Amino acid sequence: MVAAGLLVLRLVIGLTLAAHGAQKVFGWWGGPGMQNWTAGMTRMRMRPAVPWAWMSALAELLGGLGLAAGLLIPLPNLAILGSMLVAIALVHWPKGFFNTKGGFEFNLSIIAAIAAVALAGPGAYSLDAVLGIHLPEPIILVAGTILTVLGVGVALGTRAPQPAPENKTQAA
Repeated sequence: MVAAGLLVLRLVIGLTLAAHGAQKVFGWWGGPGMQNWTAGMTRMRMRPAVPWAWMSALAELLGGLGLAAGLLIPLPNLAILGSMLVAIALVHWPKGFFNTKGGFEFNLSIIAAIAAVALAGPGAYSLDAVLGIHLPEPIILVAGTILTVLGVGVALGTRAPQPAPENKTQAA
């Protein structure tokens, strides 16, 4: 039953994230496509915007597919973690917790799900199990989490400066 539970969790979270990534990469399902996603990253002051846009979109698309398939776990989990942390920091944190106001509730739920899979492993119904792949998970998980958090810090720390507010003086 645990293997079936992990399969359901991986499929739902992985395919949901892959769909979000496909919206960004291909513009499917009303998504922005890469040109508009890159413009969005520029508005969020990410620099250079093009590589960060591709990295975030592919983290969701390929990370989601890897999670759904249970392939090379915990690597897809780390890609998803980075994307979710940046999304929380740049978009959702200022809006509070609840998703109804654009908060980070959804992103936090995804982080909890990928953490559960990273800690439990992908389960018997996964490509890792079929192919006999057993990454040294504790080492990769700990080192990968540290490197991911550092990478998120670099991404956020190298953003373009906040533009100075326009000083409009009123004519007397």
